[in-house]
Amino acid sequence: MNTPVSTGGPLVELRGVTKSFNGQRVLDGVDLKIYHGEALVIVGPSGTGKSTVLRIVSGLLDPDEGEVLVSGQPLQVNRALAKPVQISMVFQQAALFDSLTVKENVGFLLYEHSKLPREKIAELVRQKLELVGLHPEIAEQMPAELSGGQRKRVSFARAIMEDPGNPDDDPQLLLYDEPTAGLDPIASTVIENLIRQLKDQGSCDSYVVVTHQESTIRHTADRILMIYQGKVRWEGTVPEIDTCQDPYVRQFFDGRTDGPIQ
Repeated sequence: MNTPVSTGGPLVELRGVTKSFNGQRVLDGVDLKIYHGEALVIVGPSGTGKSTVLRIVSGLLDPDEGEVLVSGQPLQVNRALAKPVQISMVFQQAALFDSLTVKENVGFLLYEHSKLPREKIAELVRQKLELVGLHPEIAEQMPAELSGGQRKRVSFARAIMEDPGNPDDDPQLLLYDEPTAGLDPIASTVIENLIRQLKDQGSCDSYVVVTHQESTIRHTADRILMIYQGKVRWEGTVPEIDTCQDPYVRQFFDGRTDGPIQ
């Protein structure tokens, strides 16, 4: 999704956003802001609308009600303007094309839509693979030959791929949907560190992580939003996790069955 850059205010803002599926309201008047340069983590029990927020921010879904603003302008206006903010998404299951090699997956958009020579795209793929800690030789392998952690990294490499001939193609916002789901604790830590590293080295300006795993929350968050029953119930920082007495926060992070979360 391409949207124009603004130097002031939130990068993305949701105002009163609602979304229902099959008559079930998943988001119920959600307000949230994503700022330039921040690391935001959205948490909450399963089925509370966290991934739906990402899909609305990315433009994959439209809200039933409410507004989505990018750099202060309505999303529909932004799509028509020339100077973009690039938003890329890393899906929970990596979403690689099984019939394509790693090289073809990472360079897919460039192969399909750019005028770059194939040799140049292959070189860019090698650079991105090295950036996410993968050996370039993996480029010729198929997704089925990779471990879960390797597939995650390949999906990261694809998300940060940009066309060097288009200065507006560099992703400013990365969206991660459950990036450590299904990984063992060591592999999770590697991925969590990588999320931070990609931002620190300038591969993105800001990121949003959706997760329910506490290690991922603590390692990747500057600011945390908790969503429950389609509403933002709490906002805070990592240190506040241990001091906050909000009953929703305490039940979620303590893993208790008794409390307001059903």
